[in-house]
Amino acid sequence: MKKIIVLLLLIVSIGSLFSSILAQDAKKDIKLEEGEELQELSIRSRGLQRVGNTFESIWLIDNQTVIVPFKGTLEMDIQHRFGTINNGYDDLWGFYAPSNIRIGFGYVPINNLMLGFGLTKERMLWDFNAKYALLNEKKGSPISLSYFVNVAVDTRKSITFANKADRYSYFHQLMVAKKLTRDFSLQTSVNLSHFNVVEAIEESDGSKSGLMKNDHISLSLLGRYKISDATAFIANYDQPITKHPKNNPNPNLSIGFEIATPLHSFQVFVGNYKWMVPQYSNVFNSNDYKESQFLIGFNITRLIDTKFESLSEMLFKRKKKK
Repeated sequence: MKKIIVLLLLIVSIGSLFSSILAQDAKKDIKLEEGEELQELSIRSRGLQRVGNTFESIWLIDNQTVIVPFKGTLEMDIQHRFGTINNGYDDLWGFYAPSNIRIGFGYVPINNLMLGFGLTKERMLWDFNAKYALLNEKKGSPISLSYFVNVAVDTRKSITFANKADRYSYFHQLMVAKKLTRDFSLQTSVNLSHFNVVEAIEESDGSKSGLMKNDHISLSLLGRYKISDATAFIANYDQPITKHPKNNPNPNLSIGFEIATPLHSFQVFVGNYKWMVPQYSNVFNSNDYKESQFLIGFNITRLIDTKFESLSEMLFKRKKKK
C-alpha cells in the first residue's frame, strides 16, 4: 500500500510538471484580450545540455555523472530530500517530516574541469569538490571517463570534536559511462569514502575499537532512458562493498523522472538516501528499501553560460518604456 501511495504522489508531481509545460505551449494559441501583452523571452547560450550528451545534468539522483559543462559555465544546484514515507498520513508521507536540503554552486574555469562547493542542512556540512573529464564520447572516445573528488567539513558548533581534523571527510569517484543508443545511457563507478574519525567503543582493557572502518568502498550503477527530447526515466543503485564490524550501511535504490532544457534540469524521484554529500550517503544510509523505507526527493540544476549571458543584465535590466 505504501509503495502505491509513493507512486501516486510521484505521478501527481510529474503530472503537475507536464501541465506547466503544456500551459507554455498552449499560450501560442491564446487570443489576447484588450490591454494584454504577450512577452517573448530569448536565451543567449551555447548548447550546454541536450546536444548529444551522455546525460542531461551533472547529477543523476544521488550521484554525479561524467558530464562537465563547457568552459565558462556557472551552475546552481538545489537538492531536497523529504522524510521517509513510513509514517503515512501523520506527516503526509514524509512531506512534513524533517527534511534535508543542499544548495551548491559550480564553475568551469578551464575545459573539462569543474570546481564547486555547497552547504547541506544536516550537520551543516560544507563540501568543496572538483570533477575532471578524462575522456568524452562527443570527442571521439568510445566511452566517457570522469574523476570526482570532494572534501566535506562538519561545522556544527553544538558538537565537540577532539581534533579539528575529525570534522573532515573525503570522497573519490571514478565514473565510466556510455551512450548505448540514442535514448539509453548507462554509467558505473567505483567510490571510496574516508572519514578521519569514526564512532568507537572502549574495550575492557581500555583500548578503543571502531564500530566502522575509516575507509569504505562502494559501487554505483545509474541509467537514463529518454522518452522525448526533454523527458527521461532515470534510475540509480548504490551497493556497499566494505564490511564493517557494526552499523553496515544499506544499499540505495532510486527511480525517478527528469525534465531537461538547454539550461535547466529537474529531477523528481523516490529513493533511500537522505544525504546529498556522497560519503555520508554511502557510509551512513540506514534506510532499507526492502522495508519500503523510501523518501521523495528532487534536484534542480540551473546553468548560466557566462560567455553569452550577462549576469548584470539578468539582475538589473529593465524593459524599455513605450
